[in-house]
Amino acid sequence: MGTAMSSSARQGGYRAKLRALVREHFGVDGASVDAGSVDVEPGGFPGGATLRLGPRGWVLAGGESARSLGGALAWARQFEVSDLHVLVDDADAAGAMARQAQAFAAPPMVWRVDGRALVPVSAAELVPERSLPSAAEPFRALFADAGADPVAEDGLLLAEVLGLEVARVGADGALEVGVGKHDREAQKLMHPDVQPFDALVAAVEAVRELRTPDAPTHPMNQLAAARWLRAVVCRRPELVGASGLRPVSSTLPLTDLRLPSPAAATGNDATGDDATGDDATGDGVTVVCSTGVDLALVPVAADVRLRHPGRLVLVVPEIDAHPVTHSLAAALREPATVVTVPADWRRL
Repeated sequence: MGTAMSSSARQGGYRAKLRALVREHFGVDGASVDAGSVDVEPGGFPGGATLRLGPRGWVLAGGESARSLGGALAWARQFEVSDLHVLVDDADAAGAMARQAQAFAAPPMVWRVDGRALVPVSAAELVPERSLPSAAEPFRALFADAGADPVAEDGLLLAEVLGLEVARVGADGALEVGVGKHDREAQKLMHPDVQPFDALVAAVEAVRELRTPDAPTHPMNQLAAARWLRAVVCRRPELVGASGLRPVSSTLPLTDLRLPSPAAATGNDATGDDATGDDATGDGVTVVCSTGVDLALVPVAADVRLRHPGRLVLVVPEIDAHPVTHSLAAALREPATVVTVPADWRRL
């Protein structure tokens, strides 16, 4: 109950903060805002708050603000808000959000909250993806020999089994084995005498045994589902009308394997009835995979396309193809195509 009360109090604080900011900066009658009149409608927003006055709307994005733009846009479309303002506390998140917003045909205004002041936010430049250090290159063959897929992302070489990381090599050339940060640290402490390659092989075998559609529910087959889907699509690019797909970094850092996080790949468009690699047109295509209904998908995918220009394809299981995904994809300045894969895509 204490947690629920804390959450409720936090939401109440967001609503009070948003009401105060709207009163002070947008010329909305204070009494109407405080009373929650018929014309001014307060609403909930995960990790924040919303307020609407006819076609004008405000979203205070707290909590996971780096992921909030899609949710704010979805809320605005649901309530026919055409003049949307998104208020963000975190300066870094605000700059990234302003950049993502520019990908939409009707971008919202993004403001940074600075105490009681609001500062208009300019789009932050997208940081170039870090190249793979030379010290990591020799591990590609090692990962493949152990039965894992070598995946280079933003300066790291990862060993993945159906999209789940089991090891990594960074700039120092050191091999770290484990699923997630805590597992990597535990491996060092609990098995200091095990040779890294032997630990890698054991990790690959353990994950592969559990990361199957018929295995009992286990974290090994629940984590990083979007990356699992990416692994399937990279192996079977004809599923999405592409050729020669390779994984690339998302612009949304994967900080917690339990959270949904879009997974990206790039390659070439393909033509023909079977859309096989032999029919590649040579035109670039960026593919971004997601599972569930992740409102961060479209803004993040548009961000990835800044690094890898070309046609943008969003890939989701057919059971997750929610209308809001299609709506946000169509709202981009350069609309994205939504492609679905069968509900049993894990068996492909």
